Amino acid sequence: MHLEEMKKEIESLVIAKGFYNKPEDIPRKLLFAFIELGEASDAWKKGLPEEKIAEELIDVVFYVLDASRLACPNINMDEVFQRKLEKNLNRPFQYGEGHRNKQP
Repeated sequence: MHLEEMKKEIESLVIAKGFYNKPEDIPRKLLFAFIELGEASDAWKKGLPEEKIAEELIDVVFYVLDASRLACPNINMDEVFQRKLEKNLNRPFQYGEGHRNKQP
């Protein structure tokens, strides 16, 4: 399933369950994504099963894609993903992480 297909599935879920579904709800959805990311981190730190960690990470994806559906409805996220992946692949090794090699 592609990102655009996922957005449609998530939209159906949001409508069916009566979840927040207005552009003004975008900050709330992004906050929820952040909270779910924290839950994934907590699950990992506690040594919970991979399935639980994966479930929390999928919650993050749900909220991010749902926010993208409302924030940029005319953008194809599959295309943006591909462009961003290519951009990152063309960056130098450890781009933006040079601080790791600095000696005090």
